[in-house]
Amino acid sequence: MKVSGLTAALLLGATGALASATPKVGKVSYDGYKAYRIATSGKDAAAIKDKLASFAAVQFNFDTQEHLDVAIAPEEVSAFEALSLPTTIMSEDLGAEIATEGNFGVYEKNVSTSAAVPSLTWFDAYHAYADHITFFNDLAASFPQNSEIFTVGSSFQGRSIFGIHLWGSGGKGSKPAVYFHGTVHAREWITAKVVEYITYKLLVDYSTDTAVKAILDKYDFYILPFVNPDGFVYTQSTNRLWRKNRQTRSGASCVGTDVNRNWPYKWELTGGASTNPCDETYKGAAAGDTPENKALTNFTLSLANSKGIKLYIDWHSYGQYILTPYGYNCQARPANQARQNALAQGLANKIREKYGTRFTYGPACSTLYATTGDSTDYITDVAKAEFAWTIELRPGGSSSGNNGFVLPAAQILPSSVEQWEGMKYLLANV
Repeated sequence: MKVSGLTAALLLGATGALASATPKVGKVSYDGYKAYRIATSGKDAAAIKDKLASFAAVQFNFDTQEHLDVAIAPEEVSAFEALSLPTTIMSEDLGAEIATEGNFGVYEKNVSTSAAVPSLTWFDAYHAYADHITFFNDLAASFPQNSEIFTVGSSFQGRSIFGIHLWGSGGKGSKPAVYFHGTVHAREWITAKVVEYITYKLLVDYSTDTAVKAILDKYDFYILPFVNPDGFVYTQSTNRLWRKNRQTRSGASCVGTDVNRNWPYKWELTGGASTNPCDETYKGAAAGDTPENKALTNFTLSLANSKGIKLYIDWHSYGQYILTPYGYNCQARPANQARQNALAQGLANKIREKYGTRFTYGPACSTLYATTGDSTDYITDVAKAEFAWTIELRPGGSSSGNNGFVLPAAQILPSSVEQWEGMKYLLANV
């Protein structure tokens, strides 16, 4: 969910007008870019941005009170280091890490079964978008009594926004909804992998694990791994650090709208999104005016009007946060905030048990930063979900091994396993 400029031409002190402009032909290269974490200590953030205004840089994060994560073009590294800012190294060569991450794995089936169940080697690497579609089709084909593929609509470029519906005893559509979104911000590749692992475990372990059976018998799951498919495909073909959708607009030279600032609730407020089509948090010309959001809001309301939504999670990266409502106001709290805090704390504790990974929890605005027109506020107040959270996955606040959005493939499975352990706790207790 964090915000960044996307091309070498982005100036940190500017509006980001060049970040979302129609790109040049060819794949965007980050070869030789060096990524730094700059300590800001809150009051220093604006002054540091002023010093960087003349650099061609890529800013990774928006919550700059404690630190500013930024990648510097190779020809400007010496000048940047001459500023003597308080920095630590995040990446020695961002382009090299992107290249390694882009060594997509071969999709394999589990040879020990006669069904088309995907192999767990799926979580050893990242994969091409077409393989993700095959992964979900094969899962649904392997468990036809408990799952099916569905679509909620189409993206701006006409790709299906698909999901998988899971159910247990009582049949499909008979229980309250648990509802997951992944990859609304295109560059956050780890989110798709995590929701895929959770989906995999719910189906594969249903017949052998009594705790999993109890969860799937209690809720219907609706899991949408790619709510921004156009953007995700673009990260694989052209610009690994692309964030928004790929919507063009008449009279605008810049491409894309932030689908998670376009939900038709508190959209009109200021301070949590941008009205500039060239900015990374561009909210759109009107509330809910992206094709993706129109499809998502209609589907969300259909769940709300059926059996209701018990739990919604919008999966993002990075930062290691569990964020409860609200984003639009730092003082606003839901009526069940105490219960939300207790569950979020329990989730953070359970995640930490596996590998020691620490997650910070709390209301989104006061814990991280203000957002308007976001999904969790809409799903809390309009769709009346009992719990609607954002989870920001690895990496976290430590500079060591923190590559931002380019999370090494070796961290896919640990990220997924720790979230699965947390989800088992959460789903047993909501």
